[in-house]
Amino acid sequence: MSALSDYAENKVLDVVTGNATFTAPATVYLGLSTASMNDDDSGTELSGNGYARVAVSFSAASGGTTSNSAAIEFSAATGSWGTVTHWALYDASTAGNQLLNGAFSTGKAIASGDVLKINTGDLDVTAS
Repeated sequence: MSALSDYAENKVLDVVTGNATFTAPATVYLGLSTASMNDDDSGTELSGNGYARVAVSFSAASGGTTSNSAAIEFSAATGSWGTVTHWALYDASTAGNQLLNGAFSTGKAIASGDVLKINTGDLDVTAS
């Protein structure tokens, strides 16, 4: 399950009501967290220990769902990241605006030297 951020909700409303246009980001980045990534972007994204957001690509949506169109692989952790349980999509590699957020079906403990990889089709984004 995924949720639009408050930022994205306002952009969608402005576009569909004719109040503004929206240019899609050229690249979308996946961020990770050990706790909920709130719609208002008040969650705490991982930092340090070799962590950095990763660019991701998605297939065209169908039936209100899309998924990553290529494997996603983060660099090896240089220290513990804790148990990664949540994710968010951003319009920039650092800072920027949160677009969507969600939770993984299962958390993954990431220790020093571990590489977090998400196989093609395993990151589902659903509009509801």
